[in-house]
Amino acid sequence: MSDIVLKDVSKSFGAVSVLDRVSMRIESGEFIVFLGPSGCGKSTLLRMIAGLEEVTEGEIHLGGRRVDQLPPNERGVAMVFQNYALYPHMTVRNNMSFGLQNVGTPKVEIIQRVNDAARMLEIEHLLDRKPAQLSGGQRQRVAIGRAIVRDPKAFLLDEPLSNLDAGLRVRTRLELAQLHHRIKATMIFVTHDQTEAMTLATRIVVMNNRQIEQIGTPMEVYSRPATRFVAGFVGSPAMNFVPIKSITDVGGNASISFAGQPPIHTAVPFGGLPKNNLTLGIRAEAARISQDGSGIEGVVDVVERLGERTLVYCRLPDQTTLVAEDNGVSAIQPGDAVRIALDGNVAMIFDEAGKAYHAVVQQGG
Repeated sequence: MSDIVLKDVSKSFGAVSVLDRVSMRIESGEFIVFLGPSGCGKSTLLRMIAGLEEVTEGEIHLGGRRVDQLPPNERGVAMVFQNYALYPHMTVRNNMSFGLQNVGTPKVEIIQRVNDAARMLEIEHLLDRKPAQLSGGQRQRVAIGRAIVRDPKAFLLDEPLSNLDAGLRVRTRLELAQLHHRIKATMIFVTHDQTEAMTLATRIVVMNNRQIEQIGTPMEVYSRPATRFVAGFVGSPAMNFVPIKSITDVGGNASISFAGQPPIHTAVPFGGLPKNNLTLGIRAEAARISQDGSGIEGVVDVVERLGERTLVYCRLPDQTTLVAEDNGVSAIQPGDAVRIALDGNVAMIFDEAGKAYHAVVQQGG
């Protein structure tokens, strides 16, 4: 078993608190992504699991054993760093086998493990080269291979794709997903890139301001964010936020209005909602340029043509910007007056503290 349990884990550097009572359980074989902005504590948390940073308070358990008081080499984890951390004077073969040699692994077993990992990562033809003779993507594969040969209980990856160009990042991301499917190991991946999180994760841990904002599957985090921060951080373009002028009860659900605009009927239950300082949250795909003249009014400021869809940045009468979608082949131009149809069934409402209120999930839906 390689489940990981964090119990009220905190980290401080002197008087500066970096992580505050973080608790979670990572099941054996999961691909977990720590996602959040720079400075939120995600890399520090990963390093604490690896043993590269001490725990100020709390406990870390791996496979049923407490490990936060053990040195890194006794925890059963392998780290893949952002900068590869390869020995430049060693061949790929020696880089991958060095850790096994240090712990006295038999030579025959080392050869077998290195060859198996190289075959899995398709770097067999690179084994006798040195890092300077490799591309960035090849170096990253060697770093991953060095972790694989150790046969760890968990892989810890600290922004491993950030030094790659855009095309190589896509390819390496797919390779990581395929690797996880093959070896079914527990993996924790740190990134600030939401695309990496959405495409790789079994579950995403969204972090902000020293704490966990939400843990959920990629679509749970995207479709039902727990807070306004999560809603704004996950998704491209970011979720639209529109101040609500008034709110009424229509059939048990909230019907909202903006200044001078037609009401929007949502599927969010009216009961339990605060009645003041509320904000509508709606994604661009649920705000479509209307073809029949219905919907709220806006004036086009910017048009982004992305091929399969067009993003239209509209200015509402209260000067709020709302991003809507139109077809990929769109005739809309900046300065056009448009109508925007909002799908209230997928809209959400946020209170003053940033808590999200959603439509009730239908059983079997």
